[in-house]
Amino acid sequence: MSRHSPLRRTTLKTLAALLPAAAFGPAWSQDKPTTVRIGYQKSSTLITILKTRGTLESRLAPLGVKVSWHEFASGLPLLEALNVGSIDVSADVADTVPVFALAAGANLTYIAQEAPSPTAQAIVVKADSPIRTVADLKGKRIGFAKAAGVHYLLIAALEKAGLTFKDITPAYLAPADGRAAFERDSIDAWVVWDPFLSAVQRQAGARVLADGTDLAQYQRYYLAATPFAQSRSDVIKVIHDALSETGKWVKQTPKDAASLLAPVWGLDEATVEQANGRRSYDVRLVQPERLQEQQAIADTFTREGLLPRKVNAVAVPIWKPAL
Repeated sequence: MSRHSPLRRTTLKTLAALLPAAAFGPAWSQDKPTTVRIGYQKSSTLITILKTRGTLESRLAPLGVKVSWHEFASGLPLLEALNVGSIDVSADVADTVPVFALAAGANLTYIAQEAPSPTAQAIVVKADSPIRTVADLKGKRIGFAKAAGVHYLLIAALEKAGLTFKDITPAYLAPADGRAAFERDSIDAWVVWDPFLSAVQRQAGARVLADGTDLAQYQRYYLAATPFAQSRSDVIKVIHDALSETGKWVKQTPKDAASLLAPVWGLDEATVEQANGRRSYDVRLVQPERLQEQQAIADTFTREGLLPRKVNAVAVPIWKPAL
């Protein structure tokens, strides 16, 4: 795979396989869209809870707005779909993903940010692996999702250990493929996030080599297509408030949250509770000063030749509720 084509080469044909044909079309041509199309991933905890409970459907009904849901395997195709007008709002994506989207010219508005959760992503190895430190990864094959938060974590961990990205062999794998490769020893280490991280720890006895502590804050972002954010700020506010409330509920009632999510994720409740314990779920408005790590991430990927151009990750549209 070319190092310079992570996002733009996500084709509409691929997106068509992920979304119903009805999802495509010039929805933004309406002055006030009456449907909000929400994209999410399996790891999109708060959105998954809202979807399962039907919360947004009930809260948006008084505004005459319906909800449609679209699941994606990872953050990059999710934001590409947002950029080309196939969805209107993106559930949380790792802090690296918007950087790649911006580098591809995406017209996105930041609508919310989750406070840092550095231990919710980590580099793991098998329990009996001879690899004991990050420095031992030199020359090894490491699996991770390209452009995900774990991509940046890996680069930061390697740099701290005196290595570069060129010192390892990357294997770009979505979480399901990464887990399979990890279990059959096709990779020497795996870099992954929760709930996949907790699952491989509890189910396969994976050992954490390094997490994001002092390396990567792992702030997750919620975004909207800028035309939708401008035309339906009222809808964005309903979504923002529901996310904030749900984040508080997860932290205040962890067992109830685990009970709700376990069957949806196909995991046992203890694993879900462990995963949720490492996420802040503190949903807050985005402030420009809180985007500084976004710029550091962008500069790092530019230096590694992974972005097609430099990105100003701070000068971006940020949604704010009407006064």
